[in-house]
Amino acid sequence: MNPNADLVDVVWRKSSYSDGGGTNCVEVADGVPGLVPIRDSKVVDGPSIVFGRDAWAVFVARCGS
Repeated sequence: MNPNADLVDVVWRKSSYSDGGGTNCVEVADGVPGLVPIRDSKVVDGPSIVFGRDAWAVFVARCGS
């Protein structure tokens, strides 16, 4: 079973906070209802971490504080 199978057709975008050289990037997938998948841009076939939208909002808020 591939836990990333449902993420094959999503559109990924790089974080605007990733380094300019493109070597240390986090990508986020938009358009997944109720979820926020993130992954390492260097390992696109690797695992993703999937947050619920509410958990992601808390994570982002706490990172900024």
